Amino acid sequence: MTESIPTFAMLRHRSFTLFLCARFLATLAVQMQSVAVGWQVYAMTSDPLDLGLVGLAQFAPFVPLVLVAGQVADRFERRRIIMLCYAVEMLCGLLLIGFTLTGLKVVWPVFLVMALYGSARAFMMPASQAMVINLVPAETFSQALALHSSAFQVAVISGPALGGALYLAGPLTVYGAVAALLAVASLLMLLMKKAPRKVARAEPAGGFEVLEGLRFVRSRPAMLGAISLDLFAVLFGGATALLPAYASDILQTGPTGLGLLRTALGLGAALTSLALAFWPLRRRVGRWMFGGVILYGAATVVLGLSRNFALSLAALTLMGMGDMVSVYIRHMLVQVATPDAIRGRVSAVNSVFIGASNELGEFESGLTAVWFGVVPAVILGGCATLVVALVWMLAFPALRCMDEFPQLSRGQKASDTETSPLRSSKDRRRKPKQRQRGHE
Repeated sequence: MTESIPTFAMLRHRSFTLFLCARFLATLAVQMQSVAVGWQVYAMTSDPLDLGLVGLAQFAPFVPLVLVAGQVADRFERRRIIMLCYAVEMLCGLLLIGFTLTGLKVVWPVFLVMALYGSARAFMMPASQAMVINLVPAETFSQALALHSSAFQVAVISGPALGGALYLAGPLTVYGAVAALLAVASLLMLLMKKAPRKVARAEPAGGFEVLEGLRFVRSRPAMLGAISLDLFAVLFGGATALLPAYASDILQTGPTGLGLLRTALGLGAALTSLALAFWPLRRRVGRWMFGGVILYGAATVVLGLSRNFALSLAALTLMGMGDMVSVYIRHMLVQVATPDAIRGRVSAVNSVFIGASNELGEFESGLTAVWFGVVPAVILGGCATLVVALVWMLAFPALRCMDEFPQLSRGQKASDTETSPLRSSKDRRRKPKQRQRGHE
């Protein structure tokens, strides 16, 4: 029988608390920056394609760098990598201040800054994803992950609303706050102690070790299904990139309204992650994964059909709830089922799929909005997400039938997880006596 662990017990670990605070402040800053950049760019051009190009500019350097970044995360101290990435993101905020002060009339300098931000994010994401499991004991990891997701989503909630409110005083106010928050986040990472972990063994030169994460994911059908499902679902359902145009042209609201729309998405995710911190998912994991994606797609369709601000807020809240369920399951599966020596590279693969679904999804949404219009683009994206969920249910039965996560027992090292098999509902029915004897 699993011993009940107090939900916030992991906050007794100083390094995890510092990491959590730094992650919160950095995410808050990035969300504020996203609202300001989107509104500033759309105000200059009134072209929804430019909103998609903002996402593409971040994604373009992300793809060639992130697999190398995973290898770096397995070779070097992850804390220092994250700290340096936050410093580069702070530089992006300062550059946006400089461009605004010079009276920016064209958007290509903003795209260059977003490319620099995408480069820093490529190195930050694998190191950050791979680090949480090293900061808390194994028995508290599922709750630590949910608490980490909650802090992230609270920042996602408050960041756009705060950014929209500050934008009323001008973009300089937003970018100044962004740079200050990222400076504090870098300092908090500096104050952390070095996290204990298993360093990747020396491997022959030639670059093949960079692909170890890809080989590992391909050998785990449930993991591959979970990661690829998130990729295509969010790729086609990336309506959030069009929210500046949606707020301005469809709902007839200003930057404050845009901030509230972005906040609603984070609110749904935050409420769900907080619930998961108290009641972690333990059974029918595969069904929950697909249910979350289906909810996300259906709510996207509602958003596209809505002309009412309150209904749009409700639809975005449901989108956040569905997305958080799939994100939680995917992160649990990737981190718990991966040996620590290659966790950075596997996290890099996960980051590629996340980056493709987010930034490339933003470009796809901008492109379809130019072709069909903003409203049809959102509706088609939601329908495509529903189709993807149904296809993946048939293509990945291992994910659909997955009942439990791999288990990290008390005192087990994170690097030992390669021996923990995935458990399906069929496996549980096959061994009822073992469960009664407490062998699980």
